[in-house]
Amino acid sequence: MKGMKKYYTQKIMWYLLTLVFAVLLNFILPRLMPGDPVSTIASKSVEGMTDATAIQKVYEDYAAKFGINKPMYVQFFTWVKNALRGDFGISFSQYPRTVSDIISSSVLWTICLQLPAIIVGWILGNLLGAIAAYMKGVFDKAILPAFLFISNVPAFGMATVLLFVFSLKLHIAPAAGGYASSMIPHMSLAFMKSVLSHYQLPFWSIVIITIGGQAIGMRSMSIYELNADYVKYSRFLGIKDHTIVKYVFRNAMLPQITGLAMSLGTMIGGNLVAEMVFSYPGLGTTMLSAVTGQDYPLLSACTLIITIMVLLANLLVELLYAVIDPRVKASQQD
Repeated sequence: MKGMKKYYTQKIMWYLLTLVFAVLLNFILPRLMPGDPVSTIASKSVEGMTDATAIQKVYEDYAAKFGINKPMYVQFFTWVKNALRGDFGISFSQYPRTVSDIISSSVLWTICLQLPAIIVGWILGNLLGAIAAYMKGVFDKAILPAFLFISNVPAFGMATVLLFVFSLKLHIAPAAGGYASSMIPHMSLAFMKSVLSHYQLPFWSIVIITIGGQAIGMRSMSIYELNADYVKYSRFLGIKDHTIVKYVFRNAMLPQITGLAMSLGTMIGGNLVAEMVFSYPGLGTTMLSAVTGQDYPLLSACTLIITIMVLLANLLVELLYAVIDPRVKASQQD
C-alpha cells in the first residue's frame, strides 16, 4: 500500500508540474502571433473620425478593456486568476461575445460528434483485429489490410473524399454545417433530422480513420498472447479453447484501453480537421477562426482545454494501469 501511495503521488506531482509549464506556454505562444487585433477592432469604431487624439483615446480604451496595456507577467497572472473562475476574457474576432460563451457552444458539438465516433471506431477496430488474429483467412489477408490502408489516408484526405463522393456526386448527405442554414436551433423533429443529416459525413470520416490503427494494434497483441507460454500450457492441460481465448483477449486489451483513454482525452483536440473540412460548428472550426482572426484569448482557451484533456487522459491511464496491470502493482510492492 505504501509503494502504491508513493507511485500515485509521484505521478500526480509530475503531471501538475507539466500542467504549469503547459499553461505558461499556452499563454505566451498565441500572443507571439504577428499583428495587433485590438487595432482592427478599434479601427471599426473610429471610422470617419479625423481627430488623432480621439482615435488614440479609443484605442487606449480598447487596450485597457482587453488588458493588453499591462506588462506581460501582469497579464499572465490576471489571465490565470480569471481562467480559474472560467473567465477567459472577450473574443477579438467575435467581439463583444465572451470566450467562455463561444467555447461552451462549440465544445458540445465536438463532444457529440467525436465521442460516439471514437467509441464506435475503437470497438469495430478491436473486433476486426481480434478476428483477424484468431480466425485469419479473409479477415487477415484482405479486410484488415484494406482498412489499414484507408486509415492511413490523412484526415483531411478522407474527409475530402467522403465530401466529394457522398455529397457532391451522390447527394446523400449535406456538404457543410451542423444543420440547415435556414434553421434556428430548437428542439423539434425537423431540426433533429437536419442535425443527423449533417452529422453523417464527419462521423464516418472519424470512424474509418480510427478503425485501422486500433485493428492492427489489437491483432499484434492478440498474436503475441496467442503464442505465449501460458496459452500453450493451458492447451496442453486440455482447457477449452474459448476459455483460453477469453484470457488472451483480456490481456491483449490492456494497450488498447490505453489507446481508448488517449483518444477520449484528445478528442477535443483530435480529428478537428474533419470539423474544418465540413465546417462543422465544433471546436475545430472555432480554432480556425481564432487563428485567422488573431484571436489569442479564444485560441488560448481552446488550446488550454486540449492540454488539460490530454494530461488528464494520460494521468488516468497511469493510475488505472496500477490497478489493471498486476505487473505494475507488483513492482511497487517490491
